[in-house]
Amino acid sequence: MYKMKIDRLFVVSLGAITGLASCSSGQDEEAQRPNILILLADDAGYADFGFMGATDIQTPNIDRLAAEGCIFTYAHVAATVSSPSRSMMLTGRYGQRYGYECNLDKPGDGLPDDEELLPALLKRYDYRTGCIGKWHLGSEPSQRPNAKGFDTFYGLLAGHRSYFYDPETSDKDGNLQQYQYNGRKLSFDGYFTDELASKAQQFVTESEQPFMLYMSFTAPHSPNEATEEDLARFEGQPRQKYAAMMYALDRGVGKIVDELKAAGKFDNTIIFFLSDNGGSTTNQSSNLPLKGFKGNKFEGGQRVPFFVVWGDRFKRDQRFTGLTSSLDIFATVVDALDMPEEGLHKPIDGVSLLPYLSGEKSGNPHEALFWRKMDTRAIRSGSYKLIITRGVDSVLYNMDQDVEEMHDLLSSEPEKARELMEQLSEWEQACCKDPLWIEEGWAEITNGLHERLMKNEIRTAQDL
Repeated sequence: MYKMKIDRLFVVSLGAITGLASCSSGQDEEAQRPNILILLADDAGYADFGFMGATDIQTPNIDRLAAEGCIFTYAHVAATVSSPSRSMMLTGRYGQRYGYECNLDKPGDGLPDDEELLPALLKRYDYRTGCIGKWHLGSEPSQRPNAKGFDTFYGLLAGHRSYFYDPETSDKDGNLQQYQYNGRKLSFDGYFTDELASKAQQFVTESEQPFMLYMSFTAPHSPNEATEEDLARFEGQPRQKYAAMMYALDRGVGKIVDELKAAGKFDNTIIFFLSDNGGSTTNQSSNLPLKGFKGNKFEGGQRVPFFVVWGDRFKRDQRFTGLTSSLDIFATVVDALDMPEEGLHKPIDGVSLLPYLSGEKSGNPHEALFWRKMDTRAIRSGSYKLIITRGVDSVLYNMDQDVEEMHDLLSSEPEKARELMEQLSEWEQACCKDPLWIEEGWAEITNGLHERLMKNEIRTAQDL
């Protein structure tokens, strides 16, 4: 059970000296509370960062930041598409617990009123909270960032937009892609990734109390647009537009980190970096050597680049191979603040990564991870992974021996397959409710892709 470490109220009638001493103690404790920074890329490829082995994509700022902390090489998001992935990360809970397993499909879809996000929890501890960038968690008044715990929101409610201001399309009145500040329409000059980074710098500078910043970049999600200057840098590169978009993303991260250091806040800021899902079919991303892509249950859809940095609290430039989830961000923050378990709105599914970062623990933070969306579900348990698409087929892989998921073991290891099926069934019965909505027309598309991936007819988005 966590021990709460928050400011205690003091009684003024105890006298001015006691009051001043208590106030000073409270200020010291507040100053020690870590800032929280979540840097989220959108549809970035697993292999598209220097720290993940990329040679044709330039991400020097992100690579330097990764070297200051721990890279989690077996990190997964809890959903393979944008909206549920973000929901699960910010609640620390499997979305299937509250019917959130699909991307938004129609007006009204989105966060239920009774689910509490991390920023709402942190506000009870006097944090300043900001969301900058893409929301994509619902557009009803009760679902918007300010209603879900964020003091400051610069960004868009939708899932993507143009990277340039355009009053005829993205920024047309009534469009959910429209750039806004806390509900008020804004315009901007230049490139959207740079604009978001500048707002993040401003937020860091202006925050006089501990803060949480959810920096939700739209890059490198489509549309595939970049500045002329960034395109020129990669002239002749086969993935020119994507490389330019990733370079702008890296530039934005660099500016935010530089601002943290200039403000003296870097050493006391826990930084999480990851992508919301695997690389997509609509940009030029690469998930190799993984099989699959955004939207499916193969590793390329759900295994993501992920690292954590927190000053000098743990060993620099380390790699951790235990089974990890984006669900763990919430739990790690809870642990860092020594929040009591009973203070949480609802039970969470993540595991704190702090003891693994410090070396106090080793091995897998999770013995099993689960995924479900409509007809397809999957489980990773130990070395094995099972994928089932109803009405299509099932496959079983030994991930220690076959990270590319090319050799189906379903017929050769039926007992292991049954064991994982039972675990998956138990999870569904205990933790899942019917989805609050589904994506109309999606089943036919994704079931067909899963079938082709299961048969090894395709491996990457480039094979489509």
